[in-house]
Amino acid sequence: MSNRIAPKLLAEFIGTFSFVFIGAGTAAVVGGGAGLSGITAVAFAHGLTIMAFAFAYGTVSGGHMNPAVTVGVLAAGAMRVGEAIGYIVSQLIGGIAGALLLRAVLGGAATGLGMPSLAHNLAVGATSLTITPEAGFMIEALLAFFLVTVVLSTAVAGRAGSLAPLAIGMTLTLNILMGGALTGAPFNPARALGPMVATGNFNDAWLYLTAPIVGAIVAALLHTGLARLAEEGMASAGSGSAARTPAE
Repeated sequence: MSNRIAPKLLAEFIGTFSFVFIGAGTAAVVGGGAGLSGITAVAFAHGLTIMAFAFAYGTVSGGHMNPAVTVGVLAAGAMRVGEAIGYIVSQLIGGIAGALLLRAVLGGAATGLGMPSLAHNLAVGATSLTITPEAGFMIEALLAFFLVTVVLSTAVAGRAGSLAPLAIGMTLTLNILMGGALTGAPFNPARALGPMVATGNFNDAWLYLTAPIVGAIVAALLHTGLARLAEEGMASAGSGSAARTPAE
């Protein structure tokens, strides 16, 4: 392992470890029956943690802390394959380590350890709602799409400057406020896998591990396509001005 990649992998491990320990820990302590106030607490716990560690490690590794984000950055051509694989391995190990420590700390007090699950008979007004695996896949993919779009448009493209972690943390918070009651809203394979390994419960694992990756790739393709269109537009505008100059 080179000296250049080692700090990045360590930063990704620590950031993801902290994200799972604090985020999943808040979900485990608050529990599933806390209603909107509980979801709000869980959303801000995740959002603030991502924001804090993105500020802390953004200049070291980019502060991905999510395999879906890493896949999105890779698909957008902003990192190498070998580096992306190292990131993902570090993130998954960090997520599992965070969940295992959470289990050791909480013991039997919170059996779910913040593990995401699809809603069943969720009360919505006068009716109830059950999220099918197909609908859950779409929700998780969309939430990852939103997050990766913001990451690529701020941190990677450099448009938000030093405020990129704030935009990313806010997006994470808003995503969980919307999807927390529906799917648990991890939209992060490391965040989902950690509690699954710690509890031995792998229900809908395929959904939580693959949907965010699909959303991330779509976000990267759209980001790249829009960037090319913008470059072509600027080139056309420049050539038009040059063509008009001799005639003036």
